[in-house]
Amino acid sequence: MSEGREGRVAFRTRGAEIAVAALFLGAGVLVMYDSVRLGSTWGDDGPKPGYFPFYIGLIMAVAAVMNLARGFVIPADRNPPFVLAGQLKMVLTVLVPAAVYAGAIGWIGIYVSSIVFIAFFMRWLGKFAWWKVAAVSIGTAVALFLIFERWFLVPLPKGPIEALLGLN
Repeated sequence: MSEGREGRVAFRTRGAEIAVAALFLGAGVLVMYDSVRLGSTWGDDGPKPGYFPFYIGLIMAVAAVMNLARGFVIPADRNPPFVLAGQLKMVLTVLVPAAVYAGAIGWIGIYVSSIVFIAFFMRWLGKFAWWKVAAVSIGTAVALFLIFERWFLVPLPKGPIEALLGLN
């Protein structure tokens, strides 16, 4: 294995175990907190809305604490690399644009976000010609619009450009 920049260790197993367990602990505590807000007890007519989610959150939190404890006691000689820098870079190459796409849907709508997302990947990773990028990204958005909005009558999030075009 190359020990260059791409081959260096980005995260070890111990760090990954601790990070994931901490995230699950946070999620479990959040579920429990909101379940208490909704009512997590048994009422006169049965369970309140937060009753079952509270216990799901509790199970998540207990399991996360157990995994967190296990993560902290992983000895150094049993702590192999979890992911190398090159592997992490490949994952982030897809994850970051996907997260930006998901966030952009609320601001500029799903159709414009999809055009930009598809075009970005086709041009950046695929190195396709601009006319192909435009044809596929715009064609896909138009096809999705026709399928969901016109045929199935399912409204999807729209942004300011759709409003200007009168597609709201």
